[in-house]
Amino acid sequence: MVQMEPKWLVVLVVILGLNWLAETQEGLKTGFYSSSCPKAEAIVRSTVESHFNKDPTIAAGVLRLHFHDCFVQGCDGSVLITGASAERNALPNLGLRGFDVIDDAKTQLEASCPGVVSCADILALAARDAVDLSDGPSWSVPTGRRDGRISSSSEASNLPSPADSIAVQRQKFAAKGLDNHDLVTLVGAHTIGQTGCLFFRYRLYNFTPTGNADPTINQAFLAQLQALCPKDGDGSKRVALDKDSQTKFDVSFFKNVRAGNGVLESDQRLLGDGETQRIVQNYAGSVRGLLGVRFDFEFPKAMIKMSSIEVKTGAQGEIRKICSKFN
Repeated sequence: MVQMEPKWLVVLVVILGLNWLAETQEGLKTGFYSSSCPKAEAIVRSTVESHFNKDPTIAAGVLRLHFHDCFVQGCDGSVLITGASAERNALPNLGLRGFDVIDDAKTQLEASCPGVVSCADILALAARDAVDLSDGPSWSVPTGRRDGRISSSSEASNLPSPADSIAVQRQKFAAKGLDNHDLVTLVGAHTIGQTGCLFFRYRLYNFTPTGNADPTINQAFLAQLQALCPKDGDGSKRVALDKDSQTKFDVSFFKNVRAGNGVLESDQRLLGDGETQRIVQNYAGSVRGLLGVRFDFEFPKAMIKMSSIEVKTGAQGEIRKICSKFN
């Protein structure tokens, strides 16, 4: 039996190992608000925790919100802007949740430190806190991002899609400076994710030319998915991406992919490519013992790398007064 590591030890290892990485992100640094708004991170944390206590599934929503923000225009809060042609109204973003969490934190921060903390930083901090509250790792978030002044739905077309092949996923991540290891590690966030039947139902019915379901789906799991998502049922019905522990940040998502229990086609395809399969199997090879700790260590590294994509710092961009509106 693998000995379970206490969470405090995992967190300590992660923090000690990542401090150096967080300090080396160009233009960003940990503790950016230590003088200008000393309670900034505590305010974000308490806000996320308040929402999480009412609805633990909001953690996945906030995490996904940060991911979608960073993949379009960089990590600049552009996904938070409202408007008919804004980024958040693009088809890949229509199911995003967690905007109210960020708006709530911003309101409190403006009352405490007007015009100091960017919406982009609030989103990066909230994503970290969402993972930690879901029994995942914590890490030092490098801050100092400024908010962008552009938000266009047309630019969201290059976001990763549930139907993407590994080759396409690899290309989209590489375009943002992320490698195969980052790809698999960040997709591991689906351990607390949900999706609508609309985004995977095609796998369950008439997927092949002969009218069968996707053959990579475990047969027992296929029956469960078909019961949850009937052929002509409600496409907006939400289904957990990790059938075993949907509100706990752990390695069971990788175990599910290994067993043919991936919900999204893009997730299950990770097992069909030699390089990504190796990484999935490494993460899935144990319960929350040594390999679980490895994912707990690797995920923060990948998040720090992702949250530094095309950031705006210094005199670039702005510090929004309201996250959903340009100043």
